[in-house]
Amino acid sequence: MSFSPEDMGTWRGVLAPVHPAGWPFVAGAALVAVVGFAIWPPLGWLGVLVTAFCTYFFRDPPRIVPLGNGLVVAPADGRICTIDESVPPAELDMGTMPVPRVGIFLNIFDVHINRIPADGSVAGLAYRKGRFVNAALDKASEDNERQAIRLSLADGRDLAVVQIAGLVARRIVCDLRDGQTVRRGERFGLIRFGSRTDVYLPPGVAPLVALGQRAVGGETVIAELGVEGPARSGEER
Repeated sequence: MSFSPEDMGTWRGVLAPVHPAGWPFVAGAALVAVVGFAIWPPLGWLGVLVTAFCTYFFRDPPRIVPLGNGLVVAPADGRICTIDESVPPAELDMGTMPVPRVGIFLNIFDVHINRIPADGSVAGLAYRKGRFVNAALDKASEDNERQAIRLSLADGRDLAVVQIAGLVARRIVCDLRDGQTVRRGERFGLIRFGSRTDVYLPPGVAPLVALGQRAVGGETVIAELGVEGPARSGEER
């Protein structure tokens, strides 16, 4: 039996390596499974299911990052839940003028690895405690626990990406440091068990995605820095 390159690509997405942050959860669940089988077999099988889910949840598949000047890619997998204009988080000191914002909601079955949306350098990092309301709601951007990141782009403009905890999520992981040079599509962290990621674009830049559209982190182009105008609309067909 032979596999085509397309088949291999599909299997790489399903049988993806586990992100290092997920191994403690996988190992813990596996230990529960072993102990469970020794105590009561049904408990052991429950541990097996939890181990399988943790392995799936923390999967880290490779992505094909589009090349080209000025492209902004989705920082996470998920559904485009918000396209509007909003003021960036105050802690990033990016001013009080509303700018285009694209919000992505991640459910527990989405890949939760976060990726850098555009080439640049880290100009600011700010963590803020908050609530854990449903991340699909617009108020989650303001009320929930979050990690905000300000990127300085090559053309002198700024872009922000914000990791937002959700109803179930209780841990935001961000591996960036101030002044670090970053590249589009690079991994920079994750949010455990359901969340949201917002991108604040430079003023006037038009989002190239529509509400309800599915985004693939590191691959889906959500904006081009040289393209201005109104946001796109879409319909289900």
